[in-house]
Amino acid sequence: MTDLKLSKVNVAVVQMTPVFFDNRATLSKIESTLSTLKKQNCKLVLFPESLLPGYPRGFTFGTSVGRRTEAGRNLWLKYYQNSICLDGEISKKLAAMSKDYHVHLVVGVTERDKLNSSLYCSVLHYAEGNLLHVHRKIKPTGTERVIWAEGDGTCIRSVDTEVGRIGSLICWENYMPEARMKLYKSGLEFYLAPTADARDTWIASMRHIACESRSFVLSSNQYFRKEDYEVEQLNLLEDDQPEILCRGGSCIVSPYGEILAGPIYDEEATLLIQVDLAEIIKSRLDFDVIGHYRSSNLF
Repeated sequence: MTDLKLSKVNVAVVQMTPVFFDNRATLSKIESTLSTLKKQNCKLVLFPESLLPGYPRGFTFGTSVGRRTEAGRNLWLKYYQNSICLDGEISKKLAAMSKDYHVHLVVGVTERDKLNSSLYCSVLHYAEGNLLHVHRKIKPTGTERVIWAEGDGTCIRSVDTEVGRIGSLICWENYMPEARMKLYKSGLEFYLAPTADARDTWIASMRHIACESRSFVLSSNQYFRKEDYEVEQLNLLEDDQPEILCRGGSCIVSPYGEILAGPIYDEEATLLIQVDLAEIIKSRLDFDVIGHYRSSNLF
């Protein structure tokens, strides 16, 4: 547990619209945001799920049961080519930003595995110029399984940082009790939940998880409209997509389940607050999911 004498930390979640398939342009937006947050002494910042190269909302990649199309394969190729390699240029620039802006930087990406040609929905943790941790989503949801392979679960753990112990699960992984419990057992002060789910029920889940983990919960989503796709990309969307593809809903929640910031909808925005890690200890007086409330002799 972080030294309580140094327990007050400025943290932020960023609700951002990516420049789809243009990683350099999205990196520019990330850096502009970090520059502003540095002036506000922010030490931890969370960006949304698959911000780079963009969450492929509304695309079918030309797939149906027993059938693939050439147009879908070509779109898949482009998505693959724009996905992020851990030792590639984009990752190195994110690492450099974490050092330049003195921040623990957490970004959702689609990660390209150069060895097996698979893609993963991943969250990358950077600090002081280093890639500290990679979490790969263990169970893509629905037709996400066409796009992303499954992580093996070995990455479900927190990392100890100067800010505190930080762990992450992505989108509907947060609905998996076993995954949450594995993360809790590694010790947590900040529970990060980048997502693509903009429904009201998501906020209820974040509040529940905050109560359950007795951690500060940070959740970040994209704000994305049909008009944010280029014309050629629009032509590949499935029919009848709404004008606003993702409303957002980013928020920050206290260890008691109280909403401290957000949720914010229908715009790009940054939520920045100061939190006191002493509140975590105080909240665990009556509930500690891996300690006195666990009843390990029963479960």
